[in-house]
Amino acid sequence: MLQQASVTGFVRTILIILLIYYGLKILSRLFAPLLLKYIAKKAEEKFGGQFQQRPQQQQPKKEGEVTIDKIPNTKTSNKDVGEYVDYEEID
Repeated sequence: MLQQASVTGFVRTILIILLIYYGLKILSRLFAPLLLKYIAKKAEEKFGGQFQQRPQQQQPKKEGEVTIDKIPNTKTSNKDVGEYVDYEEID
């Protein structure tokens, strides 16, 4: 059996949807700063924790001792590409 939608039911549904939309909009304006502060605090803790762990792992260095922490990437050229041929234009 088919049921027909009434105008009052349709208007009521639209009003409920608008109420939910604006309610979420207002709540997001209230809670978004708190959520962003929480996320920033967690990111700061995680980021700061990486730097605090590093000095504890390293051994104390003697004065004047030089160490290299990172080895630079060396780019190797492929010498098997071919032979360079110099040419002249012929008129």
